[in-house]
Amino acid sequence: MAEDGSLPPRASIPSGDNSVWADVSPLLQAACQDLQEGELIHGDNFNLFAAMSALEIMDPKMDSGIACTYYSLDEAIENGVAPIPISADKTTDVRCMIDIMDHLLACEVSLSKGAEKFLSFSKTYSNISIVRLTNATWHKGHSLAQTVYSCLYLLRPERTSSHALLHSYCKVIRATCKAILSVVSQARTHEEEDLFTMAYGLPLSGDGDEKCLSMLNAVEETISRQLRACKVSSSKRRVSEVVSYLVADIEPLQNNPDLEEGYCKALLCRLRFRKHFYHLLMSMKRPQGRGLELARKHIASCISEIDYIRKCSEFLRANAHGISEQNLDNTTASGCQPIGFDASLNCRLSAPTPPRSIKIHSWEKALEYFMKLLQDLDVVCSYSLDPSLEAALLFVVKFQKSRPDLVARAHLQLLLVQDGKLYGRDPMFSMITGAAGLPGVTENYDFQKNEFMVQLGQLVINLLKILCTNAAWQRRKLGKMLQDWHVTYVQLEMTLKGEFEEASKTSNNKKICFKIYQHILAWVEEQTYWIAFRFLNLGFELELYSVHDYCMVYWYIYVVLIKLTEKKHLRMAMSSDSAKKKTKKKRDSFKDGEIDYQIPAAVMFLQSQIYLAEGLSMMFAALRNECRIVPLQSPFNTEHEIFIQQFELLQKACVPDHISYVSFKESTMHANFSTLAICDYFKEAQRIAKEVKSSFANDPDTMAELRRVEQVAERNSIALNVCQAGALDPKLKISFTFCHHPFYATAIVKRS
Repeated sequence: MAEDGSLPPRASIPSGDNSVWADVSPLLQAACQDLQEGELIHGDNFNLFAAMSALEIMDPKMDSGIACTYYSLDEAIENGVAPIPISADKTTDVRCMIDIMDHLLACEVSLSKGAEKFLSFSKTYSNISIVRLTNATWHKGHSLAQTVYSCLYLLRPERTSSHALLHSYCKVIRATCKAILSVVSQARTHEEEDLFTMAYGLPLSGDGDEKCLSMLNAVEETISRQLRACKVSSSKRRVSEVVSYLVADIEPLQNNPDLEEGYCKALLCRLRFRKHFYHLLMSMKRPQGRGLELARKHIASCISEIDYIRKCSEFLRANAHGISEQNLDNTTASGCQPIGFDASLNCRLSAPTPPRSIKIHSWEKALEYFMKLLQDLDVVCSYSLDPSLEAALLFVVKFQKSRPDLVARAHLQLLLVQDGKLYGRDPMFSMITGAAGLPGVTENYDFQKNEFMVQLGQLVINLLKILCTNAAWQRRKLGKMLQDWHVTYVQLEMTLKGEFEEASKTSNNKKICFKIYQHILAWVEEQTYWIAFRFLNLGFELELYSVHDYCMVYWYIYVVLIKLTEKKHLRMAMSSDSAKKKTKKKRDSFKDGEIDYQIPAAVMFLQSQIYLAEGLSMMFAALRNECRIVPLQSPFNTEHEIFIQQFELLQKACVPDHISYVSFKESTMHANFSTLAICDYFKEAQRIAKEVKSSFANDPDTMAELRRVEQVAERNSIALNVCQAGALDPKLKISFTFCHHPFYATAIVKRS
């Protein structure tokens, strides 16, 4: 160290024959200034896998360091970690049993850093991307060995047989875990959130677990009798006398008559919640949605029991020894530490178990999680199973807005796709022809066996499955899927040309096939642009765009919407013409030419969004051109490189054709506020949204979307006028918010 306390300059490393050393300090300094907390660098030679490996030290899922209290299950049992009975005192035994139940509930939603690799590329650079890691629950990915199976009573099922209450509860816990793992494995969504579907030697199935409900019912009935006897006894009490429980010939749950009713109620609501939750999972497994109505009844019962569980918490805290106040981190309602748990023990028993212990969700958070899960499952169960592919797609998109858990999404996927059919009953060919405007087409045509039609059916199945995944996984898969849809479209188009050559010289049946091909081709193209639109919108949900990207993003949304509107209009016109030909023949070509063709409401709805997207793109371009937005100063990317990164998957799929960075620059380079005032895109969007409202009076979701579009357009039109009036005022500051719409920004103009 130098005399002034500064570090001496490092000696440069001499370059060798096969290596050249360069100073990367400026690059690292720029990265440090630009990266936000929780973000990682991702480059060509440093990918996500390497980043995860680099995080290994002290990470609870990857660190090889280990510290165990006990080195075997037998040693833990010998030291009294999981005693049977839990306590010789019956009151203490019941209280500890309730604590075990509560902690197991919290373990099901245990918190773990790094469990869910939330691959949201919030910022992108030339060869560097930012990866954000977030927390997740067991239902979203952590190991059973460190959560639910940290309970030693679950590891040795035969030990609990002498304790009926504990034995029955452990059985239903194992059965529930097995059911959830089965659903997630069947849906094949566990990779997206690292849900561990392997048991690794854990006793996931015990002898007689299939009879878990009968045992649970027997225990529930016993406690119900004890509660009734307690109430009878309470009504017969005298000032100096307590009537014996032997009058009712029923042994009490525990020794303190004053606590009997409270403990009975606390146990019953927990047992009944488990019973109804398991019934719910079994009902939803029934094929073709036959168990959905029954499942909704069990959901209502589960929610009711959670309310009772919450009500009992005050009683449990009041009778918990040594607990004076409620702690938000408590994993039990009483606030006491549960007996019979050791999160580090399985690290020694099972090699794949992550070595470090994890943080467990609080009891309150666990209840909130289950309430949200039940509400999401109720939405799934309330779906009408509409035999329409478009309705199914829109339902999934709407369902995803509530950000449902992996378990709920897995159940939805299994409901939608069963045995390669929609809801397990409607063939995909019928669904595709119906969506293409040919609902009356029978399945007697051989072309449905065409390899490209079979491939299209599989694409639709994959699309439904992808839409049921989380937003980050969904966006990546949709982007890659666009190329498959484009290739299928090209192949179908070639097939259509071949059919056209034969249609004029073969049977009428061939002409019908040619017509069907035309309709399906139009629908495939429309669906491709719908997927692209969904892909772009998910970028806002995942916060992948910075304010400097909004100009190009809205411009790309604008060009995609134009194509989507064009294809939807074409498909609807073809369907309309087919319907007219069935009812009447054309009378006169001159009269037909005079018909004022009305634009469908669905097309006008898209037109309002076209104007809104174009207006936003031009507004951001004007702000950029007039230097109202500070240009991006980054050593990593040019604007051209950002354009390629954001839209690479769309460009590879030629969605749309002939769109490039050059066309984007040509469209936006001359934008300014004076030209925007002449052509007010926002007023047009607002006008169309108002006009089309009457057509969607019976569609509350579309009405709500139209109101949001109208609000954004109205406020942006006002902001545009203010910007034009104060064009030379340097004190005017413009910011953007998504308070009115999830992906159409609202401008806010303020004077600094």
